[in-house]
Amino acid sequence: MIFIITSKATWFLLRSFTWREVIAVATAANTARIIMKKYLNQKDLPSLNNGKKTAEKADKPASFFLTVYKIARQVPRGRVTSYGAIAEASGLKITGRMVGWAMAAAGGAKPAVPAHRVVNSKGELSGAAHFATPTLMQELLEQEGIEVKNNKIINFQSVFWNPATPGPKKRVTKQ
Repeated sequence: MIFIITSKATWFLLRSFTWREVIAVATAANTARIIMKKYLNQKDLPSLNNGKKTAEKADKPASFFLTVYKIARQVPRGRVTSYGAIAEASGLKITGRMVGWAMAAAGGAKPAVPAHRVVNSKGELSGAAHFATPTLMQELLEQEGIEVKNNKIINFQSVFWNPATPGPKKRVTKQ
C-alpha cells in the first residue's frame, strides 16, 4: 500500500516524517488543499506532473530546506535572527516551526549553516537541544560577542538581524 500526498509541502518530508507529521506540516504551511490518495500498487501511481513537462528555474532551490539554509548563511557574525523572520523572508508559505525543523537538520548541510544564530522571537535559545552539547549554542554565540544568560540573549533587540530588510549587513561588536 502506497500513500501519495500532493500539496505545496516539500516531498522531502515524506522521507523524514510520518504521514501524520506531513499533514501537520502541510496544514501549518497554510496548504489547505491536501489530496491523499491510496494506491494498491505502484503501477497505479499517476505521474506527479500529470504528464506535463515542467521547466525548473535554475535559481530556484529544490526544497524549502535549501531556501532556509541560504537565508541562515547570510546572518552576519555577531548577529542573530529568528525562525519567524527567516520564514517571512523566504517568500514561501512556511512557518517558524518549519524553519526550526530545517535548522535541527542543518548539522550535515554543506556548506555549513550557522544554526546557532537562529533563535526564537523572544531571543531564547530554543534550538540548543539539537546541538552536540547542551551549552554549545550558547558558547558559539558568546564567541561572537553575544551575551547570553539563562538561555536567553540579553541584548536581543540590538543584535537582531532581519533578513527581509535590504541593506548592508553591519557587524555588532561587544563594547
